[in-house]
Amino acid sequence: MTDAAPDLPSPDDVPPMLRSALGQIDFARNYTVALLDATPKDRWHEVPANSPTSIAWQIGHLTVSQYGLLMFRVRGRQPDDLDLIPGKFRKAFGRGSDPAAIGEQTASPDELLERFGRVHRQAMTELHALLDTPDVAEQLLEPVDMPYAAYPVKLGAILFCPLHEQIHSGQIGLTRRLLGLDPVR
Repeated sequence: MTDAAPDLPSPDDVPPMLRSALGQIDFARNYTVALLDATPKDRWHEVPANSPTSIAWQIGHLTVSQYGLLMFRVRGRQPDDLDLIPGKFRKAFGRGSDPAAIGEQTASPDELLERFGRVHRQAMTELHALLDTPDVAEQLLEPVDMPYAAYPVKLGAILFCPLHEQIHSGQIGLTRRLLGLDPVR
């Protein structure tokens, strides 16, 4: 095994790869929402015995991560982003945060769902608009700093997003089972 970065996609490959990623992002989100719809909101902040996480932390983390992967990595921070993802929200749900420290005072299930949906809608709107630009390949083949996944370019962040969400959907499913809830599928 080598540490060399994989060959980058050709500019002609970028639009179909982006279209595919958009479909995968929607699929992953629909699956996550199905899990949440089947989970009583009054159980979201519970951290089951022998578990390191809660449903609330998972949703907050997915929100922060989707913003980071699909917006911040692709177009940088914008002035309205602090309303979308305030600093205290990033700190509470970012990588390395403590799920056990998340309580109703941090964010209620309704607040989490609202922000979760808002970030997703904004990210998808921006990515669909980007798909329609003539220089989409040029923009998405721009390099990004570590950490990155798939490719060391903006497209890599987009491609990783649905995989990341599915990883956390699995954790949500397991957390639901540890809470004594029936599986969704």
